[in-house]
Amino acid sequence: MVRDYTKTPRAAAAGAGGDGCSSRYDAGPFGAPLRLAMQAPGESCVHLLCLDLEGVLVPEIWIGVAERTGIAELRLTTRDEPDYDKLMRRRIAILAREGLGIADIHAVIGAMDPLPGAREFLDWARERLQVLILSDTFYQFAMPLMRKLGWPTLFCNFLDVDAQGRVVDYHLRQKDGKREAVRGLHGLHFRVIAAGDSYNDTSMLGEADAGILFRPPDNVIREFPQFPVTRSYDELRTEIEAALARIG
Repeated sequence: MVRDYTKTPRAAAAGAGGDGCSSRYDAGPFGAPLRLAMQAPGESCVHLLCLDLEGVLVPEIWIGVAERTGIAELRLTTRDEPDYDKLMRRRIAILAREGLGIADIHAVIGAMDPLPGAREFLDWARERLQVLILSDTFYQFAMPLMRKLGWPTLFCNFLDVDAQGRVVDYHLRQKDGKREAVRGLHGLHFRVIAAGDSYNDTSMLGEADAGILFRPPDNVIREFPQFPVTRSYDELRTEIEAALARIG
């Protein structure tokens, strides 16, 4: 028998105290305790954790480029500028002005490591939930860092690089892609917890069943007081466990 989930809108279910799931742990791969929530006998919904990349698991790439090149203007990130298109157009113009190309950025990224404790936190999370990295970075940047994180699944964007190695444009997979990804996951009946640090994460946090800020700047904390703030991976683990208990 195929159950028709569309007859119970998520918003109405949430208003009634959830979608009818009661939480439990089941043995996941190799005996890991995968978090499940029972909807009815024989049925379950899986909890999924969506994480931002830069500032949460790895250093800010553009700050690294700024430090390597001495170009202070490149230190501006989504922690400072909420308009992502304005930010990227500015970055591309600076690279063109300074004669910097993709090889210069690759040199910076190649020397980067994940933030201290990030790999251990990610391993902890992947034992308990499905994990998806939602980032506004670019596939041309991210692969060396994904290797160091154990190859988690990454949704991000694309750069246009010309034959001379100059960055000439960028392309988003989708406008407000982080939020739309969470919305799509809800359409597949996942329960979603999300964590990020910047302006460009806040719509994702708001769309999720539980949103968490991780090491955000003061301006983001002031503008989005509805999200709990965590400062360490231990605090983030605690908040994720609390969210799991709260959303069922």
